[in-house]
Amino acid sequence: MLNTLLLMLRSFCFSVGYYLVTIVYALLFIILYPVLPARGRYLFATSWCGFVISWLRLCCGVRFKIEGRENLPDEPIVIIANHQSSWETILLYKLVFPVSPILKKELMNIPFWGWAMRLQKPIAIDRSNPRGAGRSLLVQGVERIKSGNSVIVFPEGTRMQTGNIKRFSRSGAKLAMAAGTDIVPIAHNAGYCWPPRKFIKYPGLITVVVGERRSTKDGDASEITNEIEDWIRRTVAKMV
Repeated sequence: MLNTLLLMLRSFCFSVGYYLVTIVYALLFIILYPVLPARGRYLFATSWCGFVISWLRLCCGVRFKIEGRENLPDEPIVIIANHQSSWETILLYKLVFPVSPILKKELMNIPFWGWAMRLQKPIAIDRSNPRGAGRSLLVQGVERIKSGNSVIVFPEGTRMQTGNIKRFSRSGAKLAMAAGTDIVPIAHNAGYCWPPRKFIKYPGLITVVVGERRSTKDGDASEITNEIEDWIRRTVAKMV
């Protein structure tokens, strides 16, 4: 009981700092947006990511390590990762630079954070219209890649409980093929420390593994997706 109360208290401290600083960052970003160059906007946004990760470690004892960082190329690429929590979305936005995240259209209506995110021109899709969302992802994704941004795809479509991996959609592979770029898979176990849809954050070490890039010049979308999914499943299993 005492341990649970301590975890709740630490998580509460994290949440207070997280929301207050996010509001301040978002307001400053909106105000400064007209005078900041594109690179400055990304650096400003990634400084918020750095704060969240550091604050989480200070309040909740959540540490992380990254293996295979050298596999991240300098040119635009499609990143495919498993999805367990909000933590990996924050880390990957900082790790892959510059990058365009894919998110649900309604998230851009969230006060402050959503308004600021809207200015960054993410790839916003309507989950209620799967066919339209797929077309939108391809059109916007290719446009972002051609303009110099990498794109992060979570092919499970939702955050999964730790130990569970949902079958991957072919959206990431289709995007990479349409844009004529490669894929870099990323596996992690962030859900152990930041479980999906849970208030309490647990202390521990999150492992992030960046895999070798996979060319999309050979094979089809299904074959490539299966290879990426199999690698992520095997890599995550080793972390358990």
